[in-house]
Order: sequence, then C-alpha cells, then structure tokens
Amino acid sequence: MPPSNSGVAVSRVGVLLVNLGTPDAPTAPAVRRYLAEFLSDPRVVEIPAIAWKPILHGVILRTRPAKSAHAYSQVWTDKGSPLAVITAAQAEKLQQRLGQDIMVDWAMRYGNPAIPARLAAMKAAGCDRILIAPLYPQYSGATTASVTDKVGQAMAAMRWQPALRNLPPYYADPGHISALEADLARQVERLAFTPEVLVLSFHGMPQRTTDLGDPYYWHCRETSHLLVERLGKRFPALRIETSFQSRFGRAKWLEPATEDLLIAEAKAGTRRIAVAAPGFSADCVETLEELAIRGREVFQTAGGGDFAVLACLNDTAEGMDMLETLVRRELSGW
Repeated sequence: MPPSNSGVAVSRVGVLLVNLGTPDAPTAPAVRRYLAEFLSDPRVVEIPAIAWKPILHGVILRTRPAKSAHAYSQVWTDKGSPLAVITAAQAEKLQQRLGQDIMVDWAMRYGNPAIPARLAAMKAAGCDRILIAPLYPQYSGATTASVTDKVGQAMAAMRWQPALRNLPPYYADPGHISALEADLARQVERLAFTPEVLVLSFHGMPQRTTDLGDPYYWHCRETSHLLVERLGKRFPALRIETSFQSRFGRAKWLEPATEDLLIAEAKAGTRRIAVAAPGFSADCVETLEELAIRGREVFQTAGGGDFAVLACLNDTAEGMDMLETLVRRELSGW
C-alpha cells in the first residue's frame, strides 16, 4: 500500500475498453484533426514518412475531411458519435456487472477520450493493475498493435507504472461466436423480408499486410467460417458470403470488396440481401453510413431490392455477456 501522504488511492483493478476512434464533431475541421492523427500512425499507413507526409498533408487532408464529415453528419446522434455513445454504454454496463471494486473506463485510439489521459485518470484513482481491452475481435497490427503502442507511450511518461494485461483477440472465442450467432439469428428472423444472401463484411486492409504476416485476414476468415457453421444450421436456405469494405488508395486490398460483391449479387439476380459486420464491436460510420446508406444505394442501383444491415453486438445482452466473460477471465488472479 502507498503511504497515506502519497496522493494515491486504495489499490484497485481497472479495465480500459478501447475502440478505434471518432472525430469530436461531424465537421471538416474536426474530421481533419482526427484523420491527421489516424493517418499519421505508421501502423495504419505503412509507407515511409518522407513519401507519405506530402500526400497526407498536401492532398488527403485538403480533400477528404469534407467528404468524411458529410458521412459522419448522416449518422451523428444527439449524444454524439455513435461509436463513442455505444462504447460509453458498454463501459457503463460492464461497470454495473463487475461491481465498484473494479474501475471500468473507455478510450479511443484516435481522438477523444485519449488513451494516455484515461490511463492517467485510472492511475490517479488508485488502479495499480489495469486490463487493456481493445474491442477488436480480429487482431491486426493497424488496430490491436497500435493500441499497445499508444499504451506504451503513455506508460513511458509514468514514473510509477501500473501493472498491465492485454485482452487477446477473440475472433474464434466460443462466447463471441455464440453471441454473434444468437444476435444475428434474432435480427434475421425479425426482418420484414427473407434474405437470400447474408454478407459478412469485415473492414478491409491492404493485401500487403497479409503478405507481411499480419493474421487479420485469417482471423476474419475463421470468424466467418464458424458463423457459417452455426447460422447454416439455423438458416439452411441462406447463402453466406464474406467480403471486405472501406478500400482506400490504389494499393490492392483484401478481396472480395463488399461493394463489388453487392454489385455482382444484384447483377446475378439476388434481390434480397442482409449485411452483418462481425469485425466491429459497435456500430459506427463504417456500418451506419458506408454499409447501411451507401451499400443500399450500390445494391439497388445495380438491380437489387430488399436490403438490410444488421446491428453490431453493441451493448446488447449477448454482447455484454460475452464481454463480461472475456474480461473476468483475463482478470483471474487479480
């Protein structure tokens, strides 16, 4: 125990939920600040800085913020960014489940609340043991490893560091797959139409990352494989496809691309389609705008008909049961 005059509270365990990030507002200046941080991360853009910075600051940050701000404005809520609102709700519900002996907080890798600030606040509240929980089911250097990098930077500024643990990727965890199965099955059954195809859309990554050894593609494929096994038994007439969204730039990205798949399905005669995003722990601009708005436009313009995007696990009972199980397992012994 620290001395009474140390300014440190009673020893506590903390859990820090971390998601990707969001701008502070759906405006071009706010999006520009967010993208500047996001696209300056060498884990995200693996191009030498001397070549990338002129492109980033001379082209991308001059043109992309306005377009992205429009996308955010279409999904922004009265409480703010959907991703921030849902992540905060996940933290609040997990706090209720774990009890007051454990402190639960949340942060974003890019934007606010920032990881260093939340770690400092948890340390000041007496957390000398902290579980870092990146809410990325599938591991990628651009997501999970980047969180670890930022945590390391924050720790480097601390003289008195807390002990840390990291939540492993849970792409194939039975609890995660069961939660997805139950949640997606319920949503499919409640649709106003019977889908012919269910598309499992994961966030894309450049093909080069897989070639260099990143396991993300294979983690996505395993999640998809396990869901196909489970959902195939419940919906034998439902064909399930896997794709990757959010292509950016000229490099070759993981395939098939979600947009290309939607067009191909429509042209092949598919008229009723549902899309789920099992690589996202919470709904965000990629699911609410890119899939639900632009995806619908792409599918229907190509000749498709009924279209629905299923919600992520978010703070549903299934999602929180899964998250609580994962966190309690990693806190074992603390």
